[in-house]
Amino acid sequence: MSDELRDIAASVVADVRGDEQIEVVVVRDRDTEVRAYEGAVESLSSAQSQGIGVRVVSGHRQGFAYAGSFDPDVVRETLEEARNNVEFASTDESLGLAEPDGVEPADLTLFDERLDAVDTDRKVDLAIELEAAVRAADGRISGIESAEYVDSVSETAVLTSTGISARSRETSCYLAAYALAEAEGDTQTGFGFSVGRHPDDLDVGRAASDAAMRATRLLGAVKPGSERVTVVLDPFVTAQFVAILGATLSGEAVLKGRSLFAERLGEDVAAPSITLVDDPTNERAFTATESDGEGLATRRNVLIDGGRLSMFVHNSYTARRMGTASTGSAVRGYTSTPGVGCMALALTPGSKSQDALVADVEDGVLIQGVSGLHSGVNPVSGDFSTGAEGLRIRNGTTAEPLREFTIASTIQRMLHDVIAVGDDLEWLPMSAAGVTLVVGDVMMSGS
Repeated sequence: MSDELRDIAASVVADVRGDEQIEVVVVRDRDTEVRAYEGAVESLSSAQSQGIGVRVVSGHRQGFAYAGSFDPDVVRETLEEARNNVEFASTDESLGLAEPDGVEPADLTLFDERLDAVDTDRKVDLAIELEAAVRAADGRISGIESAEYVDSVSETAVLTSTGISARSRETSCYLAAYALAEAEGDTQTGFGFSVGRHPDDLDVGRAASDAAMRATRLLGAVKPGSERVTVVLDPFVTAQFVAILGATLSGEAVLKGRSLFAERLGEDVAAPSITLVDDPTNERAFTATESDGEGLATRRNVLIDGGRLSMFVHNSYTARRMGTASTGSAVRGYTSTPGVGCMALALTPGSKSQDALVADVEDGVLIQGVSGLHSGVNPVSGDFSTGAEGLRIRNGTTAEPLREFTIASTIQRMLHDVIAVGDDLEWLPMSAAGVTLVVGDVMMSGS
């Protein structure tokens, strides 16, 4: 990594005055996206962004400013703007920058320098190859909603006057396809994907076959009746639930009264088979990183351990407010002050495949997709209701496809009603991994 970003940050920190604390985050990203349609390029974009964010804390007040330029004059103006903003801020005794905590950053291989040498033609070819593979996967595929290749290269430097100096760089890429399948006047959609650090890591065939399979197996779907059933969540669905669960387990959510777990540390909140870990040091995670948004080393945080709520995640501010220590979980871009969030969530997998788990269910539903999940969850009460689609399970075998129904429960009840966790842990292009999850006694509402 070039020293340019660190040198920019150091020039700002060196201007610290009096009782000030100064934090500087400098970011540079480069992203490419290619979408294919009917064997040609539908769209191609390549963009580079960069910016600097400056936070000044003085007298327990905080000022912040940012700019999208590394021009020396702009950088100086950004520092002065942050200083000026301190004067308009309210006093908060918990305000202050993070300080070194002695945790050494993990030595991760998250950057593949070969990505710089991949020319645009190859990226285009991958998107076109993906679209062709989806079309060829099944005769019932009638169209492609999207077939895309996306990659990103990011570099970040965080320096503070309190002694923090962190630099990181990551590469990532993925293929994603949404297929349309048609038979007897019915049309369904399905998705497939593949993720990696370099295009060589990507599997076109798998992304294509998954998209075709998920689309075609829902053809002829009917609306079910209403009843309580056992549900088997597809890994992609589980990942979405896990991401929502993780959002309720941050110190920020607790302090703002937006967490149903606020007063439940040390309590059994899930079935004993549930262990939920946020581990940004896991290189397999799409969002893995060595340092958090305040420059502290990321670390493995066990949030729920064998069903028991063991911790919340914190940045330095929420940790001070709650009388604990940062968990290296500050999240931010250069345009904002640090928030708190989980970065690489995953349930500890079990020992059975999805097929084996389905075989254990006499009567249930394999949930392939959900819609409106984020808007359908109340993070305070835990109530949720979301649209869903999937396959009926009868006597351990998938049967007719289902659509136009909702599943509803509460997060609390759902966690306690987990029957089994699959062995098919899969990292997705998001901050949570997926795994098959079997949950009993969920309300399915249809006709």
